[in-house]
Amino acid sequence: MEHEKKLWRKPPKKAKKVVENMNILEQIRAGALPVPETPCLVINEEIARKNILRVQNAVNAAGCALRPHIKTHKMPYFTRLQLEAGAAGITCAKVSEAEVMAEAGAEDIFIAYPMVGEFRIKRAFALQQKIRRLILAADSLDCAAALSHAAQAQGLTAELRLEIDTGAKRTGVLREQAVELAKSIAALPNLRLTGIYTFKSLLLAGEPTQDNEAAGREEAQLMLETAQALRAAGIPIDDISVGSTPTGLQAASTGLVTEVRPGTYIFGDWMLVQERCARPEDLAARMYATVVSTPAPHYAVLDGGTKTFPMDIPLDTPPYFYPGYAIPMGKDGNPDENLQLRRMNEEHGILTAKNGVTGLRVGQVLELLPIHICTAVNLQNHVFVGNEDGLRAMDVAARGMLV
Repeated sequence: MEHEKKLWRKPPKKAKKVVENMNILEQIRAGALPVPETPCLVINEEIARKNILRVQNAVNAAGCALRPHIKTHKMPYFTRLQLEAGAAGITCAKVSEAEVMAEAGAEDIFIAYPMVGEFRIKRAFALQQKIRRLILAADSLDCAAALSHAAQAQGLTAELRLEIDTGAKRTGVLREQAVELAKSIAALPNLRLTGIYTFKSLLLAGEPTQDNEAAGREEAQLMLETAQALRAAGIPIDDISVGSTPTGLQAASTGLVTEVRPGTYIFGDWMLVQERCARPEDLAARMYATVVSTPAPHYAVLDGGTKTFPMDIPLDTPPYFYPGYAIPMGKDGNPDENLQLRRMNEEHGILTAKNGVTGLRVGQVLELLPIHICTAVNLQNHVFVGNEDGLRAMDVAARGMLV
């Protein structure tokens, strides 16, 4: 279970006026509420709740189901908020993540990853017997046959979705091979093929795009056509599940799919801002680090390095040309375009100044925006969640759940 020990309460009365007019992140920036430790990640719960409701309401209005991916927050507390807001269920990538969320009360879970390996299948079927609904995934006959064999041995029937490649060239059967594979899977005992799913994100005609609307429409259309082909072949597909924050709302609004699986929307990050999927005011997460050394005017060293800031986004690469591994923020709450975090060791983040002068001092606490929030959260043992009562530490319960 997550750790929710309260470490900080409201500042004393002399700061009350500031507190009343500012959210948690603004209070920290103004010095009215210090962060307990650095490096750390702080979540503004008010903004996260707004994001949950905004997306839930939009998906509801489209007549679609929302099954958020917990890969972003990895915390049962936020899973509960999403379910209470009306999510149909949740999505996980690995069975170990699903086990964590089931312990916290999630009863309808889709593991959107090929269930390959006896060790995974054993744990998945053990989980299936503890919750109301578990949906598994396959994109090959080998994967499905192993599931069928194990389900037979245990006297179970497994619900299954077939993953379709709609351009990402990751996992997923090629669309032209989907009907034949689905026929073979549907013939296997102890499996119930109920749907198809995909992950495409910002691709259009197989190439990167900045047109979210067109990418979402294409994703929905490709999946509907695949479902229609399967149904024409006698395979009764019910669920058409698509995903990702960049295209989820656009795909849902077409009326062609039954479910969307966005994840990043709950906290947001700089990537979503660049992809025009979030406004700066929608970003609920900030990272904080302390300046521990200023050896020269043009660079300063932070107490967080590669074990704090993710490096999974390439720099200086089109179309977004990210200038560093996190975006340093100024006192005005806007990006500081002079400072760049482009070099790191395990415990050192080296900030350089474009104009040759960082202006930083030892002991100064800096605010930074994560580029990719999912991997940023996964690097933390715990985060600090802020609301009207102050800050509390919360364990990232599904951190490092790789199996």
